[in-house]
Amino acid sequence: MIMKMRTSKPRGWETLLSLLPKILCHLMHVYWPLQAKHQFNASHSFTNMKLFSSSRRRRSLVATALITTLLALGSITARASTTPALLDDFSDSKRNSHGIERLLIDDKGAGSQSHATLKCANGVLTVEGELVPGRGVPAFISLVSLLSPDGKPHDLTGYEGVRLRVKPGKGLLTVQVSSTEIQNFDYHTSAPIVGKRGEFTEIRMPFKDMKRAWSEQTVLNLKLITSINLVSFGLAKDDFAYEVDEIGFY
Repeated sequence: MIMKMRTSKPRGWETLLSLLPKILCHLMHVYWPLQAKHQFNASHSFTNMKLFSSSRRRRSLVATALITTLLALGSITARASTTPALLDDFSDSKRNSHGIERLLIDDKGAGSQSHATLKCANGVLTVEGELVPGRGVPAFISLVSLLSPDGKPHDLTGYEGVRLRVKPGKGLLTVQVSSTEIQNFDYHTSAPIVGKRGEFTEIRMPFKDMKRAWSEQTVLNLKLITSINLVSFGLAKDDFAYEVDEIGFY
């Protein structure tokens, strides 16, 4: 089952790029008359000399503005395409599509005793385990997909959110986005994934809807993203399971 999503409007930089040819043609027509009309010779008056000088300065300013605009648009486009839209298609049994080994983080360091196993076959990752909370603390298991092997942040400002194809099994599952701006591990997290049990469903989780659990709410800084995590959690001892065959961005 595929969840239908509303088609998003073009991003600002896409709109600017589409209008750029018209802007260039207009400026060339208005400000760049034929060079022959502005050639200077010694017989021209002082007034004509000033007009010619003014015209040259105007053309120079326009050229500078056009070059600046082109460089800025190129920078925005490059930034938006720096991080590939596909993070993991699970074609490799151990590494994501960036060539980085997947990590499974448990809660033993927080006083709980949860555990899980991973099995990757035929492009599908199966995660199964048991949540065992400690006294007064929740239980969790986190599947971590780093964007770079050294943990350095990536800029995801060209995207609106995380998309994945997942088959919910048992327990609660959320999408979490880690960033270097958050120091207390209370990363921005989605609401629990809602999908029909036992069927693969395409889910889209907008960045703007993600919240922190116990800290002051802040806007997710998309320029400092380090990983995308799938987090199973609970307050009571229970089994959990899910399957996923793709994670990426939209």
